[in-house]
Amino acid sequence: MKKRILFALAISGLCLSASAQKVQFTEFDLDNGLHVILHQDKTAPVVAVSVMYHVGSKDEETQRTGFAHFFEHLLFEGSDNIKKGEFMKLVSSNGGQNNANTSQDRTFYYEVFPSNQLELGLWLESERMLHPVINEVGVKTQNEVVKEEKRLRIDNSPYGKFTEKIFSHLFDGHPYRWQPIGSMEHLDAAKLSEFIAFFKKYYVPNNAVLTIAGDVDIEKTKALVKSYFAEVPKGAPIVRKDFKLPEITKEIIDTAYDANIQIPAIFAAYRVPGMKSRESKVLGMISSILSEGGSSRLSTKMVDQKKTALQVAAFNYSLEDYGAYITLALPNKNTPLNDLLKDIDEEVLRLQTDLISESDYKKLQNKFENNYVSANSKMLGVAENLADGYTFHDKDTNDINKELEVIRSITREEIRDVAKKYLNKNQRVVLYYLPKK
Repeated sequence: MKKRILFALAISGLCLSASAQKVQFTEFDLDNGLHVILHQDKTAPVVAVSVMYHVGSKDEETQRTGFAHFFEHLLFEGSDNIKKGEFMKLVSSNGGQNNANTSQDRTFYYEVFPSNQLELGLWLESERMLHPVINEVGVKTQNEVVKEEKRLRIDNSPYGKFTEKIFSHLFDGHPYRWQPIGSMEHLDAAKLSEFIAFFKKYYVPNNAVLTIAGDVDIEKTKALVKSYFAEVPKGAPIVRKDFKLPEITKEIIDTAYDANIQIPAIFAAYRVPGMKSRESKVLGMISSILSEGGSSRLSTKMVDQKKTALQVAAFNYSLEDYGAYITLALPNKNTPLNDLLKDIDEEVLRLQTDLISESDYKKLQNKFENNYVSANSKMLGVAENLADGYTFHDKDTNDINKELEVIRSITREEIRDVAKKYLNKNQRVVLYYLPKK
């Protein structure tokens, strides 16, 4: 038994090492502009079928926010050939799972099936793209669903509005200033014709990437893709607005009140480069040094040693045009919020001044290699990462295979210099997040 376990571990290690080396893929375009990416992996009889549309909340009009997220829901309503409420039943009754999510930059739909149901996944996504049902009944139904989601996830959720408050300052003048869920008033005011126009503009093959990853035959899958998607008409070319924001040169301080909390929090956020930038990856590494895991600098200092914080975090919220680098802390034993901010600032200053040690640097590299392997260990992860490369990295699907190389090439000096360049007091938004009495 022990030998068998060791053998299984060795095999899984080999798989991880192989996937860390290179993700193989085939890609091509249909005449209607749909970009198709295929990845074959026969280790398990599973297939992920996904479509990424390059549309998110940043593509919305200022008086019609929430449309992209609304469509995430609306496009499950059915199609000319799928009755209302049947979409998810078809997936689950055939052993599959499905979902969708929307960000500021894209909308991602997926199904994961036993590989003998590949054709069902392709049919479902082609139905969604070709002729979904968009009518008053569906709009009204999903409007209530979205309102309930907003109540649950934002209005009645502890600390649920911190991004909304921070982004309104950090991205003033850019569509990132509103959240993907948008305004319920805007959705209520929208006419059916506006929803149909939004669909026709953005949910078209020339604004989408179809990615299929798993136990597939490449040539047969190519033929199936053509048979299901070739008839979808091409949309008009999409012209995107280019937003350039002036630099923040003076600290912005604000306060928010939340009836859902008893413990206050303090946030400091910095506008940083978008996900295409090498510096975005450096900022991800800085987050790991500061707050990933129990031995990270902020946790060790504030949670374990000084016991001034219940929780502390630093993370890079990476988006297409810009990113938001956010630090936060919740006090323990009524520690003043400014004391917490001072402790965070001291650790940031330490990063800006001193190089991290060689041993910490090696640990960091190993951690990011493991993260990379883990992100590509499931077919859905591979599908999404391949689509991300094409969508956000200048149509470079192979970005998935360059990521590790970039991580390995980031130096200790770069970590110090990027911290020095972007994480300064005069470039940030400080938010005091307090209980509403």
